[in-house]
Amino acid sequence: MAKAPTRLNSQRAARRSRSSTAVRLVSALLLVCLGSNAPQARADGGPLGIDHRLSYDNSGIWARSNQNALIAVLLAGEVGGALWEGGEDRFGRTLWRSIDATVIGGVSSEVLKRVFSRERPSETSDPNQWFKGGGHQSFPSGEVTVVSAVVTPLVLEYRADHPTIYALELLPAYDAIARMKVWGHWQSDVIAGFALGTAAGYFAHVHAGTPWVLSVMPHGVYVGLKKRF
Repeated sequence: MAKAPTRLNSQRAARRSRSSTAVRLVSALLLVCLGSNAPQARADGGPLGIDHRLSYDNSGIWARSNQNALIAVLLAGEVGGALWEGGEDRFGRTLWRSIDATVIGGVSSEVLKRVFSRERPSETSDPNQWFKGGGHQSFPSGEVTVVSAVVTPLVLEYRADHPTIYALELLPAYDAIARMKVWGHWQSDVIAGFALGTAAGYFAHVHAGTPWVLSVMPHGVYVGLKKRF
């Protein structure tokens, strides 16, 4: 008779742990966004009143090459894994939903960049420079959007079975900090990118039926390469 309450308590503890992990990740990103490490040219502003340059750092973990490598690995893994798995099993369908989210988030961010045409921290120390025309594409962060879009369907699909999947949220958090470190984006840019990518991932996750990109692919892709070899 004692097993049911024990199992229920265990499930509640797991849910609390997952919530706590998510809160810590978001809190860590906000602390860096609002951080007290002295920026070289402080001029808080932007839509949230928190935008300012962080101290420039293009070395070590924050190096631009590492940011590019992260994007390349995620996109290659997403597409390669989806083609290999196909769309007949759970993992394959989830990867295809990640591709849907990546397309939605990527296209949306590119449109918004051109609409808002905001200057990057590398172009100005004033975070209130909006609608400056072509070539200014700071808002929102397209890379943070893409990273968030890739991981969100995976997190939403497997969070109940494997709570450690929440660790994937460290990837957009890292990319957000790294983009600010190299003066690629303001704080509100990366927050907007995270929100946009997460929304795209959620939208793709809750969509019933065959993932959109997969639906236009040949049947052989639906089956998956692993079943053909």
